Amino acid sequence: MRLLRTLSLLVPAAVLAAGCAAPGSAPPADDGDSRTVRIGVSDGAEPYWNVFTEKAAAEGITVELVNFTDYNQPNPALSQGQLDLNQFQHLQYLANYNVQNDDTLTPIGATAVYPLPLYSTRHSDLAQIPDGGQIVVPNDAVNQARALNVLQSAGLLTLTDGGTTTSTPADIDQAASRVSVTPVDAAQTAANLPSADGAIVNNNYATSANLTSDQVLYQEDPDSDAAKPYINLFVARAEQAQDPDLATLVRIYHDQEVLDAARKDLGDDGVFRDNTPEDLQQTLAGIEQQLRAG
Repeated sequence: MRLLRTLSLLVPAAVLAAGCAAPGSAPPADDGDSRTVRIGVSDGAEPYWNVFTEKAAAEGITVELVNFTDYNQPNPALSQGQLDLNQFQHLQYLANYNVQNDDTLTPIGATAVYPLPLYSTRHSDLAQIPDGGQIVVPNDAVNQARALNVLQSAGLLTLTDGGTTTSTPADIDQAASRVSVTPVDAAQTAANLPSADGAIVNNNYATSANLTSDQVLYQEDPDSDAAKPYINLFVARAEQAQDPDLATLVRIYHDQEVLDAARKDLGDDGVFRDNTPEDLQQTLAGIEQQLRAG
């Protein structure tokens, strides 16, 4: 989710069916027993997926990657059977989707936590951000709340609700805050850096924009309890949560060669996680319960 964004249209079925596999997706095995698994991702052009698909092919699984540029599309595509898995979101995003859509998509494996950073191309230190400075944040509900909590932890603003996973700009105590917040589409956060004092940018967009760790002024602690809702996931339909082939793909993701390749492509900020499906599902259920309770 490294993620995470309002569009009601799905990728047309014809688009999903034609030419969507990322470069390096392996051909079917010759033994007739190979199974093709379609995985929705948001970073399908990254070379580490080549390592992943090659290792999957060696175990008789042909991986077909379907790349999405809009975070609102992979979950409906999975729910409707156009995908077998997706890997683009964290627990909080999944919980929000399930509650809003009365769905039961289920995490079957963890990938990593990507601390949400505050970037700046104008300043090299938090103290340099002026009073009344402008900070750009993602405008989708999940990442917006997370971004506001990061800014509160950094001492740039104060939230009247103390900071929750559902905080909004309406919860900002303007009189007690140093900065103003401008929500924009998550894909545009990095593009706004030249005209703002800082921006909260999701990992995948930061990578695409060639932002560097030297431009990070602050980020959340990935080992804190507060970061657990933001563990990124492999997600399946509930009826396929016990599928052994899908479990094999989760295991392959944690192969050291795949992890090394992912770190090379995505940077050193990610902290890989191997939480069990049961732990992830329990955490998801707790978040969903909180969301339903309001």
